[in-house]
Amino acid sequence: MKRRQAILQEGFPCRHYSFVVEGCFRMYKIDSKGTEHNLQFAAENEWIADIGSFHSGRPSQLFIEAIEPSIILQIDKEDLYFLYTNIPKLDRIFKVIIENKYVELQNRVLQTISSTAQERYLTFLEQYRNLALRLPNTQIASYLGITPEFLSKIRKDIAS
Repeated sequence: MKRRQAILQEGFPCRHYSFVVEGCFRMYKIDSKGTEHNLQFAAENEWIADIGSFHSGRPSQLFIEAIEPSIILQIDKEDLYFLYTNIPKLDRIFKVIIENKYVELQNRVLQTISSTAQERYLTFLEQYRNLALRLPNTQIASYLGITPEFLSKIRKDIAS
């Protein structure tokens, strides 16, 4: 896949779970003012999907796109459910993956309401250590809910 190529667009149902073999993706929402808000990143050996849309079949409110050239493997709902039924261990593996993403989301919400921007950035560095140098400042700032300029100030403060 090419950089900026979408695997999900708002208004369309999410039909696949995508496994990142190589590269990096972001899941984001565009608000009514046209501002992009990154919700999640996925790099090598991680899964990405709009889980709610995937399971309900409803149109997604999110976009998923490649941040850099990438290779992915995808599985659709019918095939995934077949594997769940026929390989119970795989069902358990996916359950753990989803539970871990849920915990990650809870922690992110808690951080957003109770942490400073600098604390959120430091947590980002822990969580996405391997991506911190690969992602543009604009993508990291969007994830943190701050401007790229404020992110630069935070980085400068941490470095001093």
